[in-house]
Amino acid sequence: MPLVPTGDLVEQARLAGRAVAAFNVITLEHAEGIALGAERAGLPVILQLSENAVRFHGSPHAIAAASAAVARNSTSDISLHLDHITDMSLLQMAPELDVSSVMYDGSDFGYAENVRHTREAADWGRARGIWIEAELGKVGGKDGAHAPGVRTDPEEALQFVDATGVAALAVAVGSSHAMTSKSASLDHALIRELSSTLPVPLVLHGSSGVPDGELTLAAQAGMVKINVGTALNIAYTSATRRFLDENPSIVDPRKYIAPSRDAVADTVERTLQILAGAAAITL
Repeated sequence: MPLVPTGDLVEQARLAGRAVAAFNVITLEHAEGIALGAERAGLPVILQLSENAVRFHGSPHAIAAASAAVARNSTSDISLHLDHITDMSLLQMAPELDVSSVMYDGSDFGYAENVRHTREAADWGRARGIWIEAELGKVGGKDGAHAPGVRTDPEEALQFVDATGVAALAVAVGSSHAMTSKSASLDHALIRELSSTLPVPLVLHGSSGVPDGELTLAAQAGMVKINVGTALNIAYTSATRRFLDENPSIVDPRKYIAPSRDAVADTVERTLQILAGAAAITL
């Protein structure tokens, strides 16, 4: 199937009253597992490559091409997204990478400079049909920068969206990046206020640390794009470690990568079911 623009998947989710999930890809097996999980759930999905993942591979070309190939060979609707991009030159590679959306991260800048850089990114994207997501300030836990309890102010967020012209906004409502335990408590009243105040879809980062029921409530309150990364790495690494502990003589990486990829698919399938409003499932 052809790649589907991220903006289309987000709009379809919004109209259906649900959220679409975006999962971070680090290896080819991540992409394959995400696509398999989406096929099992019968739901669309977003494959996203962070700037850190690109840096790990040394270049975006190979991992983006592999992810795009996985998407095209899937029976699910899949889009390709660049996540937390601070390098404008990387952002501007989106068209050649078959990427239809980018999260431009200017949150290290002060407000005025963040607005200026984000508006530049959004203007560039709009002229080329690239959907630009942004972030106002930092979501908790990114680079250890935010104290617990940080929240997005709805009026400031509205001013930011109006000033930049972004297509979506990642907001701080209680989640944190890189959490390995599901202990985050979201501010659902704030999500509802942000959803009713802002003219663009809301994005939840750091969703791996959000309990299942909280994710369902977040989608119901107005979150439209839900980012998940660490939960996949926990599943992948745990399966690898378990297999090698039980089979210490195995040296063929295919033997332990296969169950690790399956663990990613299982996590994706369950997450998508949760976001679709299925009965609570423990990840």
